[in-house]
Amino acid sequence: MSDLFVKICGLRTEADVDVAVEARADAVGFVFAPSPRVVDAQVARRLAARVPAHVLTVGVFRGQSIEEVRALTEAAEISAVQLHGDEGIEYYEALRAPGRTLIRATASVPPPARTGELGEDLLLLDAPEPGSGKPWNWGAPDFATPEGRWLLAGGLHPGNVRQAVEVTGAWGVDVSSGVESARGVKSPDLIRAFVRSARGDSH
Repeated sequence: MSDLFVKICGLRTEADVDVAVEARADAVGFVFAPSPRVVDAQVARRLAARVPAHVLTVGVFRGQSIEEVRALTEAAEISAVQLHGDEGIEYYEALRAPGRTLIRATASVPPPARTGELGEDLLLLDAPEPGSGKPWNWGAPDFATPEGRWLLAGGLHPGNVRQAVEVTGAWGVDVSSGVESARGVKSPDLIRAFVRSARGDSH
């Protein structure tokens, strides 16, 4: 399952970004919404500049205006926008741009039936309590997986991500707190272990 899409989110330092890229993450995330992991556009731009073109650079937003999202995305020179609130279809229409990937994050239960209902390119299923570190009960019979390209998030860590992928058949996974040594502080060892585990690499 080496083609599994892996996103490491909430990165704030050059070292974090370099480790994620070295570990072969497919995407790195920078948080612009209120969070212990928040960065400004200047920092995100500096970090994104270190990332190879084949790795997606994602700005994470929640409850911010279309104008603010667009301004921060352009100032940071990032390649993807992740909307993590109740943003409507008008956001996706307004933020669509050549070469830009739009990600819709939702914690709704049940999750959407398919990716793209609001015009997003990728769907991210966060746990019902985002940021709590508590995972979905993905083994429950009523956990219906969406059609299309979607990422599982919420409560994942190196010890459970492989099982989560095998049970749900997720196209990709997203992690933030599950690769931290303290709140908001990434662990290089955990980042490497997460990517290896997610893809089923034994070494």
